[in-house]
Amino acid sequence: MYFPIITDPYFYAVAIPAVLLLGISKSGFGTGFGSLAVPLMALSVSVPQAAAILIPVLLVMDLFGLAVFRKNVDLPFLRFLIPLGVLGSLIGFLLFKVMDTHLVAGLVGGFTLLFLAQRLLFPPKPDSMPPPRWVGAILTVVSGFTSFVAHAGGPPVSAYVIPMRLSPLQFTSTMAWFFFAINLSKWIPYAWLGLLDARNMATSLALLPLVPVGVWVGLSMAKRISPKHFYRLIAVGMFLTGSKLLWDAFA
Repeated sequence: MYFPIITDPYFYAVAIPAVLLLGISKSGFGTGFGSLAVPLMALSVSVPQAAAILIPVLLVMDLFGLAVFRKNVDLPFLRFLIPLGVLGSLIGFLLFKVMDTHLVAGLVGGFTLLFLAQRLLFPPKPDSMPPPRWVGAILTVVSGFTSFVAHAGGPPVSAYVIPMRLSPLQFTSTMAWFFFAINLSKWIPYAWLGLLDARNMATSLALLPLVPVGVWVGLSMAKRISPKHFYRLIAVGMFLTGSKLLWDAFA
């Protein structure tokens, strides 16, 4: 049976690093790095096609992450996050065909850089309170929305979760389960929009062997790095993501 797989070498030059970054994201670092995947692939294909190709890859990576981090999840916090994230994903589905993806990229990128600037200029004190729940609700809905549009849901929800000061493993586990639920909710809408065609799915199948490589690298880093360096790497990843998305919006 013939599968019309993408054969452009330039596509794989950007898709392979993108998939590896997604694998690293399942260790918790993807709050910044994983959001670079679609922007990277969009250098070769459209944003909707890049998002569709990554759907099966994300599912396999989510399963890897859940298998490793199933014991450290904050269940009460997760029960708060998931319904709001799915609501944001539904909004993304309803607006998908009428909104400008460059505008979405600019909003996500700008918000990410503003959050980092706020953290640098006004660092939280040891006794400072985490953001109120209504702020967390808005950010989580935004996360579901941007995740549906461009798999870039990490920065908004991180603006709420990072100040909660979870341990690296607890942060990783909670985010792994959150994005598993969000990514699972995208399958039927993506199929409804006609994005899960044979060409995209065959190309995704060709990229799947990279999944264990990226996940292994990410999990190894998550278990060995100190909390201080852990969040510094997240900040670097979020800076790269915000800059790239903002560049895409204006380029």
